[in-house]
Amino acid sequence: MNLSDLQNKDIINILDGKKIGNIIDAKFNIQTGTIEKLVIEPSKSLFSLKNNSLEIDYNKIKKIGEDVIIIEYLIK
Repeated sequence: MNLSDLQNKDIINILDGKKIGNIIDAKFNIQTGTIEKLVIEPSKSLFSLKNNSLEIDYNKIKKIGEDVIIIEYLIK
């Protein structure tokens, strides 16, 4: 799977069922070559008018489906 495949999926939070946003980038561990964080462009409804990106640890992903990525993330 390519990063571009992940970018086409909606991110859904399992804790409240809401769409968080879409992946715009990823941060990798150079030594292991693994993804550490996903950089998310939040949905406008989630943070009202804020345009800040959100970084979510890769281990928060519970399931990658055909159309969505399910995560467990407590929004502060």
